[in-house]
Amino acid sequence: MAAGWRRIKAAVLAVCLCLSLLVTACSGDGGPLTGNYVEDTVKVADQLMATIAISADAPDRSEAETSARALINDYMARYRPQRQVNGLASFTTMQTALNSLAGHYANYPNRPVPDALKERLNKELKKAETGVVRGA
Repeated sequence: MAAGWRRIKAAVLAVCLCLSLLVTACSGDGGPLTGNYVEDTVKVADQLMATIAISADAPDRSEAETSARALINDYMARYRPQRQVNGLASFTTMQTALNSLAGHYANYPNRPVPDALKERLNKELKKAETGVVRGA
């Protein structure tokens, strides 16, 4: 009789876990990205250019950099595995810029982005933006 109750409890627990996973998986807003490669690339590029333009002594710089790191991770996780996207010139340019910025944030978390890197990132992000809008 005890073995029967254990099976029933295990089955009820399994059903509850499955239902909670389904509810939490379907309830999110999907993050800041829409799934539209062109819109997301323009949005990410604009947000990152705004983030690197924040002055070194701004009180919200740390929070903006943390958000930028999360945005970089979300963007790369969404689009790197997609074959129809990751071969485009706009994606490779964007990936280069994102890797450079993420590398700076990982290696120098308390330092502002140097001017030379800012200049290069702005150039690459603008190039990726224009390329994605053109369809390249």
